Amino acid sequence: MAKQAGEEQGLFERLEARVRRFWRWVTTPQVILSLVMLFVMFYMVIIPLYRMLMTTITFSESDVRYAPGAVPGDFTLFHWIRMLSSKVSTIMTYEPLVHSLTISLGATFFAFVIGGALAWMVVRTDMPGRHTINVLATVPYIMPSWTIAMAWKVLFNNGTTGGMPGFLMYLTGTPPPDWISYGPVPIIVSSALHYYTFFFLFVSAALMSIDSSLEEAGELAGASRWRILRKITFPLVIPALLSGFIMTFSKTMGTFGGPNILGVPVRYYTMSTMLRSNTQVGAFGDGFVLAIVLILFSMTTIFLNQKIVGTRKSYETIGGRGFMAQKTKLRNWRMPLTSMVIIFQVIVAVLPLLLLILSTLMARSGDYSIGNLTLAHWIGQSNEKINNGEPGVLLNPAIYRGAWNSIKLALYTAFFTALLGVILGYAIVKGRGTRLAKFVEQLAFIPYVIPGIAFGAVYISMFTKPVGPIPPLYGTFALLVVVSVAKHIPYSSRSGVSAMLQVGRELEEAAALAGANAWQRFARIIFPLTSTGFVSGFLLTFITTMRELSLIILLVTPTTAVLASMTMRYIENGNEQQANAVIIILIVLVLIGNFIISRFRGGSLKKGLGM
Repeated sequence: MAKQAGEEQGLFERLEARVRRFWRWVTTPQVILSLVMLFVMFYMVIIPLYRMLMTTITFSESDVRYAPGAVPGDFTLFHWIRMLSSKVSTIMTYEPLVHSLTISLGATFFAFVIGGALAWMVVRTDMPGRHTINVLATVPYIMPSWTIAMAWKVLFNNGTTGGMPGFLMYLTGTPPPDWISYGPVPIIVSSALHYYTFFFLFVSAALMSIDSSLEEAGELAGASRWRILRKITFPLVIPALLSGFIMTFSKTMGTFGGPNILGVPVRYYTMSTMLRSNTQVGAFGDGFVLAIVLILFSMTTIFLNQKIVGTRKSYETIGGRGFMAQKTKLRNWRMPLTSMVIIFQVIVAVLPLLLLILSTLMARSGDYSIGNLTLAHWIGQSNEKINNGEPGVLLNPAIYRGAWNSIKLALYTAFFTALLGVILGYAIVKGRGTRLAKFVEQLAFIPYVIPGIAFGAVYISMFTKPVGPIPPLYGTFALLVVVSVAKHIPYSSRSGVSAMLQVGRELEEAAALAGANAWQRFARIIFPLTSTGFVSGFLLTFITTMRELSLIILLVTPTTAVLASMTMRYIENGNEQQANAVIIILIVLVLIGNFIISRFRGGSLKKGLGM
C-alpha cells in the first residue's frame, strides 16, 4: 500500500511539474501573441475560404434559373461541372485562364528584364544619378496599376470600341491596329511597366548584399566579367529573382484594372474580369470556382518556388556582406546609358500622368488642339452635355466622399496591419524554431497566395450572413477595412520579422535583469526599436490600399465607394475624362501620403517589403 501510494504521489508530482511547465510556456508573451494571431488568422482567412468552398458545392436561390429543380442548400457539384466540363466551360473558364497565364507570364518576363537590368546598372556599374533612378523606379508602383493602361488608351485608342480617338490617331490620322490598342499586348506591356519595381527592388537589394569575395576570386582566376555574371552573380541572386517572380506573377494573375480597361471592350476576358462578371449577375457559385482555380495556381507557384530554392531562400535576400567588387566601368557608354535609363523612367513615370492630365483638359473628346482646352472637367458646373450632368471633380461632393473614404480606409488598414506585423514579427522571431512559430508564419503568408479579386470574393461568401455574434458586414465600410487588413498581413509580417531580427537579445536580457517584465520589455524596448519596421509596414500598406482595386471591386457600394472604384465606374460609364481626373487626384493623395509617412523614423518602401 505504501509503495502504491508513493508511486501515485510520484505520478502526481510529475504531472504537476508538467502542468507548471506548460503553464510557464503558454503564458510567455510570444506564445500568447502566437495563439491570439492564430485565432485572428483562422477567423480572417480559414473560415472565409471554407465558406467560399461550401458555396461552390451547394445550390443557391439564383441557381434555379440554370438548374431547374435545384433546391437551395442541397449538396451539388453543379458549379464545378458547369465551369470545368460543360459546353460553356471553354468560354467561362479555360479561355480566361489561358489569357490570365499569357498576361502574367509575359508581364513577369518583361518586368524581370527591365527591373533586373536596371538594378544591375545602378548597383554594379559606375552609372551616375543613382538616387534619381531609385526614386523614379518606385513611382510606377505608387501609381494605381491601371494608370499606365488608361494612358495607353489615351495614346493608342483607335475607335474600334468607341470613345475618343487616341493622341496618336489625332496626330497621324491613321488608327493604330487593334492588337496595339486592345488585348494581350497592351495589357502585358502596361503591367510590366508597373510591376518591374519589384524586380528592381529585390535584385538591387540582393546585389548590394552579396559577399563579393567569390566574384573577386573569379577575377583573380582570370574570368571575364560576363562569365562571372553568369556563373557567380546570377546564381546568387536567384532567390531575389524568384521573389520578384512570385510577387509579379501573383499580382498580374489577379489584376483587374488593366484587363478590364484594355481587354473587356474587345471581349478579351481574364479570370479576374470573368469572376467579376459572374458575381455581378449573382452567380456566386460559378465565380467562386474561378476564385479557387486562381488560388490553386498561385499556391502551385509558391510550391514550385520552394522546391527550387527552399523556403528560406525564396523570401530572403542574401545575408552576407563583403567588400564590393570593382564596379564595371561604362566608359564612353556612361552618359548615353544614363540618359537612356532616366528618359525611359520619365516616360514610364511621368508621361502617363501628362497624357491623363491632357485628356482631362479637352472640351470635346479626341480634339487635342489648344483651342479645345478647358477646365470644365475640373471646376465646371453641372452640364448635361459634359460628364453626364455631373459637375467638375473639384466641385463634386461625391469625389470628396470617395477621397475621404480612400484616406480612412488606407489609414485604418495601415495602422492595424502595421501593428499586427510588429506583433507577428515578435511572436515569430522569439519563438523561432518552434512548431507554433512556424505554423503562425505559414498561416500569415496564406493571404498572399490568394489573388486580390479572389480574396474579395472570399469575403462576400463569409459576410453576407451573420457569423456568430458578428452581423452581416456586406455593404459596410467595416468590411473593406477587415478584408484589406487580412490581405496585407503577409506584407506587415514580413517587415515585422525583418525589424525584430535587428534587435539584439542582450538589450532585452539587460532589461529583464533590471526587473522589467516581458510586457514592459516589449513596450519600452522592443517596440521603440522596431518603430522603423512599423512605419515602413504602415507606408507600404497605405500606398497599396489607396490604389487597390482588385481586392475591393466586388465589395464596394455607392456609400462605401473609394476613388479607385469610382474611377472604374466612370470608365465603364464612358466618362473617361472624369475618370482620368479622379486618377490624378488619387495619385496626388498617394504621393502626399508617401512623402509625409516616409519622414517618420526612416520608413521606406524597401523596408516595408522586408528588405
